[in-house]
Amino acid sequence: MLRDLFDRNREWSVTRKQEEPGYFARLATRQAPEYFWIGCSDSRVPANVITGLDPGEVFVHRNVANVVHSSDMNLLSALEFAIDALGIRQVIVCGHYGCAGVRAATEEIVHELADHWIEPIRRLARQYAIDLACAGSAAARRDRLAEFNVIEGVRRVAETPIIRRAWARGDDVAIHGLIYGIEDGLLRDLDCTIRRNHPAGEGPGG
Repeated sequence: MLRDLFDRNREWSVTRKQEEPGYFARLATRQAPEYFWIGCSDSRVPANVITGLDPGEVFVHRNVANVVHSSDMNLLSALEFAIDALGIRQVIVCGHYGCAGVRAATEEIVHELADHWIEPIRRLARQYAIDLACAGSAAARRDRLAEFNVIEGVRRVAETPIIRRAWARGDDVAIHGLIYGIEDGLLRDLDCTIRRNHPAGEGPGG
């Protein structure tokens, strides 16, 4: 298995050098990404691939169901580095339809440690129970809940002291909420962007 990975890596490296001789030399000097991406760990949703961006163009944090926990030091450290060290001004919270983490939050099944992680999604399900009931099928309700989870994530990022400090010093940081469709490969804007001195958009069902 590892041999296959190394073989693929060598093939990729050789191809990149042939296509762009200075590619790795350029990457080695600095990284200057325009976007900080908070996404799901799902292997089908790699940020660079679905956005068509090269390495060095997006700074990424991923976790199960792209949940924004106010006490997640991993996420907060990455956010702080993105804003303060890399000077990123576009933050993206991206979920996806068919999310297993969102589905787990709607099941009466014990998922051990994961149950603690996805508790905020369960709270959202209770908060938006009426809206979700109007969605129709169970799959549609889960996809709607995935949207609400992204919108809540945008709000939570905007409430962090990291973003508040950035806005206080005049940095034009914007936080966007997107959702990805695995079945068609398309990103959709949930219209819940929050900017300095601008309220959040309502988003779906808002």
